[in-house]
Amino acid sequence: MTQFDLTRRRIIQVAGAGLLLPGLAPAVIAAVQDRPKITDGVQSGDLLGDRAVVWSRSDRPARMVVEWDTRSMFTNPRRVVSALADQRTDFTARVELSELPSDQAIFYRVQFEDAQSGVTSEPWFGHLRSAPQQRRDLRFVWSGDTVGQGFGINPDIGGMRIYEAMRLRLPDFFIHSGDTIYADGPVPAQVVTEGGRIWRNITTEAKSKVAETLDEYRGAYRYNLLDDNLRRFNAEVPQIWQWDDHEVTNNWSPSKQLDDRYKEKDIRLLATRGRQAFLEYAPMRLQQADNGGRIYRKLSYGPLLDVFVLDMRSYRGGNDANLDEKPGPDTAFLGRQQLDWLKAELKASSAQWKVIAADMPIGLGVPDGEVSPGVGRWEAIANGNDGPAAGRELEVAELLGFLRAQKVRDCVWLTADVHYCAAHHYQPDRAVFQDFDPFWEFVAGPLNAGSFGPNPLDKTFGPELVFQKAPPAQNTSPFAGFQFFGEVNIDGQSAELTVTLRDLDGVSVFEKKLVPAAEVA
Repeated sequence: MTQFDLTRRRIIQVAGAGLLLPGLAPAVIAAVQDRPKITDGVQSGDLLGDRAVVWSRSDRPARMVVEWDTRSMFTNPRRVVSALADQRTDFTARVELSELPSDQAIFYRVQFEDAQSGVTSEPWFGHLRSAPQQRRDLRFVWSGDTVGQGFGINPDIGGMRIYEAMRLRLPDFFIHSGDTIYADGPVPAQVVTEGGRIWRNITTEAKSKVAETLDEYRGAYRYNLLDDNLRRFNAEVPQIWQWDDHEVTNNWSPSKQLDDRYKEKDIRLLATRGRQAFLEYAPMRLQQADNGGRIYRKLSYGPLLDVFVLDMRSYRGGNDANLDEKPGPDTAFLGRQQLDWLKAELKASSAQWKVIAADMPIGLGVPDGEVSPGVGRWEAIANGNDGPAAGRELEVAELLGFLRAQKVRDCVWLTADVHYCAAHHYQPDRAVFQDFDPFWEFVAGPLNAGSFGPNPLDKTFGPELVFQKAPPAQNTSPFAGFQFFGEVNIDGQSAELTVTLRDLDGVSVFEKKLVPAAEVA
């Protein structure tokens, strides 16, 4: 264990003990009940160059005060204050730390200062490691699908333990690949699982029904943050969030028809509310584009890694048979603007590895009922037709052809969504569409949800199933252990990238080492 790791443990222990460190005292002495409270812990995210975002939430109108230092005793803290957090943002706040020294431990402490009295909360401590400028060993984890199918925080098994398993891997950061909540998934007091075993949940009013109001969407995020494992993880591991469907409702698209659980039938209105809640609770840097609602972005992490965070939900056409032979509004998945952005950014990238963080897989068929009897409707890219690229596959074909023509190498796709883990190798010699270079796609998840799969592979882009681990039956509970996250390690000297798929306890179930196509300077 390195000195960095030991220091990391020490600051969290100090924070857990509720101790005040030197130089940190409330501006106004007040009784505990009169002081603001940090209700949902702290998070950091979207490391970029010398910057990082810090997030937290208060119980009343207040300003978040963040002090950070490279030493755990805060001997030379720098101070950043947020705008007023009030009911307009559900009392959430974020600040951006800037001028961080590269590749160093950054310790931060968060307090809220009451907007009226000036009384401050007790502090909450967090930690991150700033992005490097030079080559070094890198490690990050990814997964998706939190609190799905009614499987919430179960105190009998210690809550969402997979977050603790990820934390113990000491990653530089975490990519949440979507379904950060299940807004359409109520959490009952009990769920009867395989063999009649009872899954027992912590419950809240907000999670007693499908989310329709803005506060109900917000409440789904607040529910997840009740978990101690998740709070510890958030305080130590910077995050990169993207969204998928369950942040609004299952398989939503412009053509979504809402079921009888919903009094509100306007999917666009629900999507607007879901997006607002996501942006309020995500530890991400807000962008001005798309009226402040853009989610896709690029994050650079030194010379060895760029991460391209996609949004496969906001710009898609309606879910349909997905068989159109020519591009048009109905074949949109990333959408023209995002697709052009992705092509340009990948071409311009000088990083050794280009990780494409996708919220849905390329070649796996993800069904969404039927358009008509015997004609499937599709939720993801694949259309169940092993022929030439059609429908949403046209965008993927355009992208892959562009990368080959521009000689953009070392692209790796990471995704979740299907609730099992897998490794797919795409090879043009096996494909119907052949204008691309071979690449890998790795699938992880779920984090705390029902397990499903395996899904069929569409042959259009020539995927080979190298590995998969799925449950014996659909919607298997987390009791069965089919919960997975992925881990990526990049060697600072050789630049070799190793992907490991790990289970609920952090045990490796699959590993693949990738050799870079060409060295960077």
